[in-house]
Amino acid sequence: MADAHTDSPLLRMAVPSPLRRSFHYLPPAGTTPEELSCYQPGIRVRVPFGRREVTGILLAVEHNAPDVEPSRLREALTVLDEEPLLPAHLLKLCLWAADYYQHPVGEALHSLLPVALRQGRTADYRGHHSDRAGSDPEPPGETDTAPPLTDEQSDAIRAVTEAEDRFDTFLLDGITGSGKTEVYLQLINRMLESGRQSMVLVPEISLTPQTIRRFQRRLPCRMAVLHSGLTDRQRLNAWLLAARGEADIVIGTRSAVFTPMKSPGLIIVDEEHDGSFKQQDGFRYSARDLAVLRAREEGVPVLLGSATPALETLRNAQLGRYRHLRLRQRPAATTASAPFRLLDTTGKALQDGFAPELLQMIREHLQRGNQVLVFINRRGFAPVLQCSDCGWVAECSHCDANLTLHRTPPHLRCHHCDRRRPPDRHCPDCQSGSLNAVGLGTERSEAVLRACFPDTRILRVDRDSTRRKNAMQDLLEEIRQDQPCILVGTQMLAKGHHFPAVTLVAVLDADSGLFSADFRGQEHLAQLLLQVAGRAGRAERPGEVVVQTRHAGHEILTTLIQDGYTAVTDRLLEDRRDAGMPPFSRLALLRAEASEPDAALNHLTEAREMARQLIAERRLPVTLNGPLPAPMERRQGRYRAQLLLRSPDRGHLQRLLTPLCRHLETTTQSRRVRWSVDVDPQDML
Repeated sequence: MADAHTDSPLLRMAVPSPLRRSFHYLPPAGTTPEELSCYQPGIRVRVPFGRREVTGILLAVEHNAPDVEPSRLREALTVLDEEPLLPAHLLKLCLWAADYYQHPVGEALHSLLPVALRQGRTADYRGHHSDRAGSDPEPPGETDTAPPLTDEQSDAIRAVTEAEDRFDTFLLDGITGSGKTEVYLQLINRMLESGRQSMVLVPEISLTPQTIRRFQRRLPCRMAVLHSGLTDRQRLNAWLLAARGEADIVIGTRSAVFTPMKSPGLIIVDEEHDGSFKQQDGFRYSARDLAVLRAREEGVPVLLGSATPALETLRNAQLGRYRHLRLRQRPAATTASAPFRLLDTTGKALQDGFAPELLQMIREHLQRGNQVLVFINRRGFAPVLQCSDCGWVAECSHCDANLTLHRTPPHLRCHHCDRRRPPDRHCPDCQSGSLNAVGLGTERSEAVLRACFPDTRILRVDRDSTRRKNAMQDLLEEIRQDQPCILVGTQMLAKGHHFPAVTLVAVLDADSGLFSADFRGQEHLAQLLLQVAGRAGRAERPGEVVVQTRHAGHEILTTLIQDGYTAVTDRLLEDRRDAGMPPFSRLALLRAEASEPDAALNHLTEAREMARQLIAERRLPVTLNGPLPAPMERRQGRYRAQLLLRSPDRGHLQRLLTPLCRHLETTTQSRRVRWSVDVDPQDML
């Protein structure tokens, strides 16, 4: 306590804390009025918090805080910055995002800074060659020349260029192989010529080196690369290069959307439909949506690119909020899009998941010297270990899920909590030795293909095979050698990779997304099928796509293959409109979990009653569904429940969520339950 400063202005600080509020402090001892007048929002200040010292961010210097008693406040310790690390418009965006996504402001701002800055370290660039911004490859000795543009590419570049000095949002809706990246490159080059920076957001770390390599071969300039695979020093260096304007291009995954740029000119979100742009824990923001808001604040155009745009994005284009640019042609140097074929496996004898016709097609493509991609979105050897005598199934003791059998090395693993144990040799229930691996995973597919094609290189690409540092890049380099091989893997192979020698894509199990409990399941299935299909026939070699299914007559599959993605999205938008679901409404999902079976449901029941009172008092058009147990009720030893809030307008939803969250912080139940709110949720499970 410090009574000597009772007449002093106060520092309103964002402090890393789960409480949804800011905190007031007295200025550091000895601060002069002249020094205080130089304090700007966005500077870091070291402050005491409980028994700890933490790094907070100054939100305001307040000369009149009537509800605060200065004699009860503590002094701040040290001011760490002379200038704000976050420019005013970016701080404004961060504060808006914390408010909109209903996350504690201190935690939100804290999570957006590089770790070194959160720890109070100085904001200076230093390090050796190995600490360059990104562990990125050296620029090659030669550069690529720009290929001839299609008329559609030229039109898209012209449209964005005309808006380069103002905010506008563009949807670049281009089929796979239509040259979206070429549009990006030419637009970024125009930014370079005018001395302005560009930001490129990609959904996955695995795509970052590919993007860097292609950009370096065309645009020899300094790049700042930001993703979770960097060291703390590398991330800070990249962040500073961007903030100081020394990096011409900023490339990164979702958190890079908050990276300051001194001279912003263009923001690009590649594969904008990808769910990876939505943070799934902690500060649950959408990097795609915030990229649009950031571009508006900075007065620059933003380009959202995808071969399979999200329904929300298409709806914004229909309403005229986004300008819809279409690329429906492939450049002359490439072949036409690979045709689809549905392979009906109903009643057919499969060889460990492979139809005989499919194996023959794989053989024919390999004999022509081409590569084959086999897609199955399930890791491990088999998703189920089952006793054929009594029906016992190996289940996780901490989750409502089966254990997946892995063979390299042999073990059973839960893909939800990552618990592992040795495989059973006998059934625990009946002691039978008749335990069978049921179903198909990437490991089993790899084993089948090795047996069928013993002289062919088989490359498995999934989360297990790429855990080692640089493993993914090593695999991609091997694929790019263009030697005949079979690639077998999960959706890691489906996103944006350029495999010129792949001429056959085989999808082993397309049916799971047709009957998903998530209302977005069919949208995601259509996107995934087209994304993985786009890996075939990307160069001068024609390609084809084969989809194994037991539901060959399903309307979504037949519409996708016969009429294309636009026809599918038109149908899905009609369904969503009829059901009152996004993009025709706004959702928030209130989640709770606890170690006791009923605690989460009880907490959300109390939340529902409070929400009902607020809805009635404020006459808000918000409907409540639940609370109900989550589709996977028990996960990591905790019981989960959820309450869905839906409204036709985001403003009404926010007017309910803000007081509701403040109330939930104060309840007795909140001390026994972990709870969170997910605004605009992408994962409903």
